[in-house]
Formats: sequence, structure tokens, C-alpha cells
Amino acid sequence: MLAWARLLKFPNLSAANYTITSPENPDYNCAAWAAGDDQAWWWPSPDVPECYWPTSRRDGSLDAITEGFGALGYSACESPELESDYEKVAIFANDDGPTHVARQLSTGRWTSKLGKLEDIDHSTLADIESDLYGRPVLFMRRPLEEQEEANT
Repeated sequence: MLAWARLLKFPNLSAANYTITSPENPDYNCAAWAAGDDQAWWWPSPDVPECYWPTSRRDGSLDAITEGFGALGYSACESPELESDYEKVAIFANDDGPTHVARQLSTGRWTSKLGKLEDIDHSTLADIESDLYGRPVLFMRRPLEEQEEANT
């Protein structure tokens, strides 16, 4: 996507606060990327049964997202602040419901897959707040050892 078009969708992004880390790829989305999967499209969509989701609840709700990441060892936490023994995700929502999931990197920065577009590394969660994504409404964390076990 052209940089100016990306900035129209995400007005808080600037060359100073994000880096593209992989090219556009329609095979996976933000929820998959946050879960560590770059091979499938993840979302608890009742209308798209080919979407992968780790739990049976598929109503597109914040509770469904919470249950799905809960199945991966995450539990709700109070803040997006870096905790060295945990991996965190932030769940975004707008007035229509959940829209996006970002994952915190060990540096405290965040990584996001922008739909079918690129993966980016961004400074803060506010960098991708927008009318499209809304804002972070829930933070979840899991101990790093559980994350390592989930990827083996």
C-alpha cells in the first residue's frame, strides 16, 4: 500500500513511529499474527467458517476474542506496560465491536498486521488508533514460558 494511503487509514502513523517488517500478505491477519501464526486467517466470525479460531465461540464479540486468546494461555491484565516475564496482546474495538489485535515485542514496542497489508513494528498502541480500528479496550498477557510451549 502506498504510504500516503496507509496514513489516511492510520493518521497517527508517521515515519518516525513505525517500520514495515514484512510485505503485504493476504494469507493471515492481525489475530493470527498476534498469536504467532503467519499461515492462516484467525477471527471468531460466525459468517466466515473458514476462519480459524481456537475456541467454539464464534460470535465476533470481545468475549469470543478473550476466550480465544485465553485458550492460548492469555489472561486479562490491567495495562499495556512492558513486563519482562510476559508477552502481551492488546485488543482494539470501535463502536461495531472488536477490530484488531496487536502483540507487544520484548522491546516494549508493538507489532501489528494491518489486515491484508504489511506487518509493522510501531512505538505505541496510539499509533494505530483510528476510526477503522478504534482504540485498545482490553489487554491480555501470558507467561513467556507458556508462549514458548505454544510454539513448539
